[in-house]
Amino acid sequence: MQGANLSAVTEFILIGFSTFPHLQLTFFLLFLLMYLFTLLGNLLIMATIWRERSLHTPMYLFLCALSISEILYTFAIIPRMLAALLSTHHSIAFSACASQMFFSFTFGFTHSFLLTVMGYDRYVAIFMGLVVTSAIFHLTFCGPNMIHHFFCHMPPLVKLACGDISIVITGVGLVCLSALLGCCLLILLSYAFIVAAILRIPSAEGRHKAFSTCVSHLTVVIVHYGFASIIYFKPKGPQSLEGDTLMGITYTVLTPFLSPIIFSLRNKELKNTMKKTFLNKFFLHSC
Repeated sequence: MQGANLSAVTEFILIGFSTFPHLQLTFFLLFLLMYLFTLLGNLLIMATIWRERSLHTPMYLFLCALSISEILYTFAIIPRMLAALLSTHHSIAFSACASQMFFSFTFGFTHSFLLTVMGYDRYVAIFMGLVVTSAIFHLTFCGPNMIHHFFCHMPPLVKLACGDISIVITGVGLVCLSALLGCCLLILLSYAFIVAAILRIPSAEGRHKAFSTCVSHLTVVIVHYGFASIIYFKPKGPQSLEGDTLMGITYTVLTPFLSPIIFSLRNKELKNTMKKTFLNKFFLHSC
């Protein structure tokens, strides 16, 4: 009987926010507004950087790459989540689930590596996303097919696999843990050298300007890795299914929503250029 059921699972059911039926419309409107703001904010940052030649420096091109990765990451998850909030049809095909996991991991890793280093980040991110997705979807799914999340997220998905999955779970966990801790350690090391260099600046004004330049990046790093650490390091339990779903909002909706706000408000040069390039032209056309 078990052998006959090995190929039974051809689709999964995303439980998502169905455990909060009275809040689904509220969630839809809130997440839609946050998603639109995320897209608008990141597109505005990208357009500002590309239009203004004075911003064609490594730091701002790096920021533009971050905006691109954030748009692609949210696009892999949020549109389907919004559609599910208005629909009673919550199934996702096996191949579509694998694709969503691959792209969400790839762009999620890309964002992490972009916050750490430039140059080789995209290739490492694609490789790691492929390794994790291949390992998960080479497991056998022969029993329940209900994923207690709003997208094809690894922890609730592996709970549906049959047989001994301890080796795969350990391997995938080590890959994710290595990426998270490796990026964190490199960032800490980088900032140790940065702080040492800033403290050697003779003038107080120069030190203040140098520190303020790092604040926006450091804030996004803390938000990004802080939420990721809570998700992957907190104790798991059967009572935490709804909590995991709500916690998933932090890194799929909230962090991408906050990033353009932090970068644009904390960066005086970018903020002033946005005003000059877009807001002034808008008001002139309005008049």
